[in-house]
Amino acid sequence: MRVLVIHAHPDPESFSHAILAATLDGLARAGHDSTVIDLYALDYPGGLSRDEWRAYETHSPVLDPMVAEHVDLVRSADALVFVYPTWWSSLPAVLKSWLERTMVMGLAFTLDERTRRIQPGLGHLRHLVGISTYGSPRWYVKLVNDNGRRTITRTLRLSTGGKARTTWLPLYTLDGRTPESRRAFLDRVRRSMETLS
Repeated sequence: MRVLVIHAHPDPESFSHAILAATLDGLARAGHDSTVIDLYALDYPGGLSRDEWRAYETHSPVLDPMVAEHVDLVRSADALVFVYPTWWSSLPAVLKSWLERTMVMGLAFTLDERTRRIQPGLGHLRHLVGISTYGSPRWYVKLVNDNGRRTITRTLRLSTGGKARTTWLPLYTLDGRTPESRRAFLDRVRRSMETLS
């Protein structure tokens, strides 16, 4: 299976990078073909420019060559795996920017010319995986709606026509975790990726 892993954390020494390594290890053990988009390592640009916004509903919404490359990677993937920390109850800004600039018309969806209704465009994806750390406990994350999780397992899944299976691997209260519990989470991530099908 071809798996595209999208990672968003600025510090290469972070626990998020350890999660990324465990993710790739598990995918490799299962024989999957993995490609990583490390958004901070790429110095990924911010939100939509005025020109991109104006092009958004055209037949050529992608203006940046890097974004065009990412669109092609999504088109050829069987699964998307997102690895990121939850900040301010949501996705890091760079990951939100990636979704806004990559998941455009012609890829994530199409618009019916007559009715202007959205039609799913990611029906080829078999699996969506989210792996996120949280500074807060589970009860608090649930109280504030866990917006990143909803974006990946609900909103993005709708673009697959509801066909993609979803997996969510959360680690709550990261700062209060012992080294042993962090290692256990990495093992859980590795095992989950080994069984991805």
